[in-house]
Amino acid sequence: MAREDWIRNQLTKIPSGSKILDAGAGEMPYRKYCAHLDYRSQDFVAYDGTGSVGLHSGNFDSRDVDIKSEIYNIPLGDGEMDAVLCTEVLEHLAYPLRALQELKRILKPGGILLITAPVCSLTHQAPHHYYSGYTTFFYEHHLREMGFKNVAVEANGDFFRYLHQELGRVGYVLNRYGTSRKRLGIFARVLLFLTERMMANFSFQSQGSSELLCFGLHVTATKGIE
Repeated sequence: MAREDWIRNQLTKIPSGSKILDAGAGEMPYRKYCAHLDYRSQDFVAYDGTGSVGLHSGNFDSRDVDIKSEIYNIPLGDGEMDAVLCTEVLEHLAYPLRALQELKRILKPGGILLITAPVCSLTHQAPHHYYSGYTTFFYEHHLREMGFKNVAVEANGDFFRYLHQELGRVGYVLNRYGTSRKRLGIFARVLLFLTERMMANFSFQSQGSSELLCFGLHVTATKGIE
């Protein structure tokens, strides 16, 4: 998975022994890549994986995190962390800019901020879902305005790869939300399969379509020296 590969690669670049906070860590899927780091995790521990609206995993347990708090008020000192990882969290925050300011506060000058979040996402983990996604311009504008340096943004996937993913959900969505609750017939399934293959092929030919649509963005930024 492109996002997981990116996160693993970024974490391996951080010097051994560095203090890192995994903000909004949930079930801490990336702790396994932090064995060389002084790892701490934070989450608000208010979601169990269930709900009646949108997509849910069915089971979610974040009770083992080190710090149980709102992300807007993390009980850590100013400049205490060498790095902060915040992955697939911003879309679940009512006040994302407040959260970014708090993550900046706990980072030391020269510290590294690593962010991933969707560009476009379906409703998930509701009611804790406030934004479908963020663009490159959101990060470039707000992070630089906050004093971050070396803001770099990379796309995960592209327009055609995104369509390929969503075509794969058609059967599920029709079964859940269609008036007849019927499964797709053989003709529809074959047509969708061929269209998915076509989108995957188009993705290999794509040059820059990620600026229109992609799964999400991967962001690195360095806290400036004030």
